[in-house]
Amino acid sequence: MAFNFGAPSGTSGTAAPTAAPTGGFGGFGTTSTTAGSAFSFSAPTNTGTTGLFGGTQNKGFGFGTGFGTTGTSTGLGTGLGTGLGFGGFNTQQQQQQQTTLGGLFGQPTQAPAQSNQLINTASALSAPTLLGDERDAILAKWNQLQAFWGTGKGYFNNNIPPVEFTQENPFCRFKAVGYSCMPNNKDEDGLVVLVFNKKETDIRSQQQQLVESLHKVLGGNQTLTVNVEGIKTLPDDQTEVVIYVIERSPNGTSRRVPATTLYAHFEQTNIKTQLQQLGVTLSMTRTELSPAQVKQLLQNPPAGVDPIIWEQAKVDNPDSEKLIPVPMVGFKELLRRLKVQDQMTKQHQTRLDIISEDIGELQKNQTTTMAKIAQYKRKLMDLSHRTLQVLIKQEIQRKSGYAIQADEEQLRVQLDTIQCELNAPTQFKGRLNELMSQIRMQNHFGAVKSEERYYIDADLLREIKQHLKQQQEGLSHLISIIKDDLEDIKLVEHGLNETIHIRGGVFS
Repeated sequence: MAFNFGAPSGTSGTAAPTAAPTGGFGGFGTTSTTAGSAFSFSAPTNTGTTGLFGGTQNKGFGFGTGFGTTGTSTGLGTGLGTGLGFGGFNTQQQQQQQTTLGGLFGQPTQAPAQSNQLINTASALSAPTLLGDERDAILAKWNQLQAFWGTGKGYFNNNIPPVEFTQENPFCRFKAVGYSCMPNNKDEDGLVVLVFNKKETDIRSQQQQLVESLHKVLGGNQTLTVNVEGIKTLPDDQTEVVIYVIERSPNGTSRRVPATTLYAHFEQTNIKTQLQQLGVTLSMTRTELSPAQVKQLLQNPPAGVDPIIWEQAKVDNPDSEKLIPVPMVGFKELLRRLKVQDQMTKQHQTRLDIISEDIGELQKNQTTTMAKIAQYKRKLMDLSHRTLQVLIKQEIQRKSGYAIQADEEQLRVQLDTIQCELNAPTQFKGRLNELMSQIRMQNHFGAVKSEERYYIDADLLREIKQHLKQQQEGLSHLISIIKDDLEDIKLVEHGLNETIHIRGGVFS
């Protein structure tokens, strides 16, 4: 699961499992437990050493952008004048592994301090004795709300300092678990990530000056060359620059400086100050995790994350070979990941647009190429006919005055036979004539059908209908007039007939 929203399960004062209280805050990472008191506390399951994400920030750790070590002292500071330029350049693998594990995963055991902190937290949230009356219950609820939110101070005793609530406390609701890609670069690749508080356009426009400045930071040694592996835009107008350093030996060979050695040099106080003046806000190595490091990281849940949620995140990992679960504590971290995702979506869309334009250009080139191929085929056919005609005339000129040879006579007989077969009414010529007549008829019908196709605009069609309607009304009016005239004519005829009969009777 990429995100797991809900409340971590709590335990009562008697260590019996209870459900976390439900209130105005829904929280992150809900786990169902048996019902109990409204709010209770007990020691979390991961007491003793804290996880990688507990306590202070470890800037040497960053999934998706790199994985580095902190606190190492070997490197450029003491080795620029010996060997190939780096004191830690030929450091044994065992020493590097000890440094890495000691800096990242070696957590000091502070069980008594953590126990006192847990007891103070439990007292502040369940039974404060600051006022000695019913107001302590209200103070307990206020402390609970601060613990849920992950900020503020919990006062519980006049003689003991208040408890500082942070988002890493186990009762903070605003937590989730996401997944980040594990880097697959080796330490020998020497890739180090520098995050600049500048825009990508500024970095690209001043890339040469940046390389020269980094070379000066490395001491200006002529055997060292700074190279830029890649530049990527980050949210909040920041830019990620991936660099590596190549060191050349006097015998002409060259190799990359290991990432841990270069990172250890950058982490020195004076060097870090110079990098900050260049606008560097964060530096880390981009090296893959060893199986032991991954195992130790997954076995220890981060500080403040419910072990059940952590185990479920490991089960729901869509690709355990490439992805690793990481906690997201607070809305700022969630917003940061959302911005990074939006940034990557924009970069993918930009790349898709570029690919679409390239495909369109290739399709145009393909159409042009196909037209040229057809043109060249016609030219080849024309040149072949012309070449054949030249050969025929040359052969006629060469054979002029010679009698017909036997092979030529045989060839003439074969050609006459083929000509007779083609001219036979029931053979190829008759069929060809029949096909030609059918093709002409189809072309004629196609032309007739194509001529009958027409399209009338809607306004023009409406005007035609209106005109025909008026014509029909006019014809109807004419028909009614003609009918009236016919009736009048019939009356006149009838009157004339009666007058004739009357006159005939008088004369008789």
